[in-house]
Amino acid sequence: MATGTEPRAGCGAAIVADGRILLLRRLREPEAGHWGLAGGKIDLFETAEAAMRREVAEELGIVVGAAELLCFVDQIDRSAGTHWVAPVYLVRSFTGSPRNVEPDKHEGPVWFALDALPDRLTTPTRVAVAALAGAPRFPAARG
Repeated sequence: MATGTEPRAGCGAAIVADGRILLLRRLREPEAGHWGLAGGKIDLFETAEAAMRREVAEELGIVVGAAELLCFVDQIDRSAGTHWVAPVYLVRSFTGSPRNVEPDKHEGPVWFALDALPDRLTTPTRVAVAALAGAPRFPAARG
């Protein structure tokens, strides 16, 4: 069993429009082959929200508009010796057209209806979708 020394900090963006969420399919570990949110590591002295905005721009080539904290993810893998903590932001507006800026890291992006998600979702994506489903301010997904 691998042992980590301390938790690492990441961030994510649940980009939602018209009852759909924008996801990328990971090509690398952790969770290679799973569909997930845009996001990544928080750099030293960078706020979590600034990191989310930077990561979305780097991965999707878009500029995030208003964002609000949706949920917090503790992703613990004792066998790998890793522990990530990550705030996930709800993003409902952005400028530009989402595209795959890092094709060596991801496939997609693809818009999925919230009621027709792929089976293999990353841990942060599952937590974010559950938070969306429980959020009274979020209307029920339409087919």
